[in-house]
Amino acid sequence: MRLRPVRAVCLFRQQFIIASCVDSVKLFPKKDIIKNEKEIAEEVELQSNELLENSTETLKDRILNLSADDMEELVKEILNAMGYIARRTKKGADRGVDVFASKDGLGLEEPRIFVEVKHREGQMGAPKIRSFIGGRQMGDRCIYVSTGGFTKEAKYEAERSKTPLFLVDLDILAELITSHYDNFRAEGKVLLPLRKVYLPA
Repeated sequence: MRLRPVRAVCLFRQQFIIASCVDSVKLFPKKDIIKNEKEIAEEVELQSNELLENSTETLKDRILNLSADDMEELVKEILNAMGYIARRTKKGADRGVDVFASKDGLGLEEPRIFVEVKHREGQMGAPKIRSFIGGRQMGDRCIYVSTGGFTKEAKYEAERSKTPLFLVDLDILAELITSHYDNFRAEGKVLLPLRKVYLPA
């Protein structure tokens, strides 16, 4: 049976069973009855999906338990893993910007990415979005991260913004982490330790 890699399924040292093509550990217990190939495939798919869903929820819980400072560090690490050079801004002088990133790290090369991070503060509304993107210049790109999500008005404000703006809620944040976790630096992996597991295809 062919195995497929799962994107950094979060285990956090909990005991999950790993299916392997080189050892005798099995994902599912033996049954007294013999099942046909279709029944086995359906059971594998069902239990694999349940494992993925549970691991995603665990990951989101761990994100929510991070402090505000650690959240900014996590967002910085995601951008670094995506190939940018990112840094956190100084407190009190950021004008709404918590993380800045660019290809050269200096902001001389486009795109210049400005990120605001709001953690566990409830849904962000349209006024917050307007305030964040105000005064941006050509070549600027904006990301607004809110683990509490966004109101319908905020999403509309982002869609009509002349400055490219991407809204990142908790679900998208978890997806970005699992997509780019392999490229995280050691500091990022300490913030959010994950382990990859393999499931039957």
